[in-house]
Amino acid sequence: MKATKTELVIVGGGPGGYAAAFYAADRGTRVTLIDMDARLGGVCLNRGCIPSKALLHASKLMTEARDSHARGITFQPPALDLARMRAWKEGMLDKLAQGVEGLGKRRGVEMIRGRGYFENSALLRVETAGGQRYFEYEHAIIAVGSKPAIPAAFDLGNPRVMTSNEALELEDVPQDLLVIGGGYIGMELGTVYAALGSRVVLAEALPSILAGADADLVRPVMRYAERAFQEVRLGAKVLKMATSGKKIKVVMDLGGQQKKEELFDRVLVSVGRAPNCDDLGLENTAVTRDEKGFIKVTAQQRTEDPKLLAIGDVAGGMMLAHKAAREARVAVEVLAGESSAFERIVIPAVVFTDPEVAWCGLTEQEAREKGVRVEVAKFPWTASGRALSFDRTDGLTKLIIEPDTERILGVGIVGAGAGELIGEGVFAIEMGATARDLAESVHPHPTLSETLMECAEVFYGHATHAMGRPRPKAEAD
Repeated sequence: MKATKTELVIVGGGPGGYAAAFYAADRGTRVTLIDMDARLGGVCLNRGCIPSKALLHASKLMTEARDSHARGITFQPPALDLARMRAWKEGMLDKLAQGVEGLGKRRGVEMIRGRGYFENSALLRVETAGGQRYFEYEHAIIAVGSKPAIPAAFDLGNPRVMTSNEALELEDVPQDLLVIGGGYIGMELGTVYAALGSRVVLAEALPSILAGADADLVRPVMRYAERAFQEVRLGAKVLKMATSGKKIKVVMDLGGQQKKEELFDRVLVSVGRAPNCDDLGLENTAVTRDEKGFIKVTAQQRTEDPKLLAIGDVAGGMMLAHKAAREARVAVEVLAGESSAFERIVIPAVVFTDPEVAWCGLTEQEAREKGVRVEVAKFPWTASGRALSFDRTDGLTKLIIEPDTERILGVGIVGAGAGELIGEGVFAIEMGATARDLAESVHPHPTLSETLMECAEVFYGHATHAMGRPRPKAEAD
């Protein structure tokens, strides 16, 4: 057995893995990137963020066309060509993946297609189409991502029971679709299929959808779902599923009050994700995992094995591409001997429902649970001329403010394009900005970004387009 020697091996070519590979290469490290997909980009590009946002955009166009009559514009009913939609989606993914691969080649990153397996802490075996290859390295970064979790009771071996992977393939538009789970994946894909014509029933075991987001940000999404979906069931638990001809028979407990048996054309199971740690050879290293299977890491992304680091979904925490990319930088800087850590970093969350929901920093709910004293300022989008101009006044912008210092601790936004606006909130929190800083920063009119400025003005009681609480006058000298 002859092994190729390299400085850094990265297992997994998603947004964490390729970010780490490119950053390390830019700093002069000899890097080998291992990925088992035909296209680089990992779950995010191939089976997650990018294809789901593409389908959300397409479905939004259909919804807007149907609703345009209120603006005096009438279209013929939108017609769906699934084959062309799939081809458009795949073409976009190919273009993005080719761009990532090209950037890697220009940086001199060696990119190997295959499945990695740790023979020990210093040796990686890679199963490629051309046979086995071995790599010896100084360090390795594990960035193999996650996969949809599916409880054994739901795993019927029937293609009509889907995870997000299959749902994004857009095989067909089922007439009756059950979505199990009201988190961001279930809500986003439920939105897509409802717009494309499915009768969607959403079943969420908790008393609310989108756990983790403040209730006032969730309400507009819930109102939309109640209109767009056939039904939204909270406190509903799926007890049993079985194949019934060309349907899936589902038995559901509706809040402990009654059991209901129904037939659906397809079922989408979106109840969380699990790390891709199996069949990786971690048992041959000193890496340890928690009770849910995620790799245990320090703030420096180090594992219990001094040669191995882990980043992204496989390391637990928020399963977000931008979190993985930041952890990638931390890991590379740590290996370079720098004082870097994934601590006190503001990570924004965005749910691309209709309307979108985005938040960062401390939420109002977290402040209440932790007993942190805060003041909350809110600016309703009914007072935004820009929101009114495109019929999207269902939004809200809110600030979580520390009373004594007036420092911004958290920002929450619900509304069209909320994901594009939350970056300003991240910047404000990272820079330690106060509500005064935000209120005195001139924003262009008419834009949705003004809602952040006016929300800060609400805190001081002098927002132009909304009534704020009166602030006590400063005492005279």
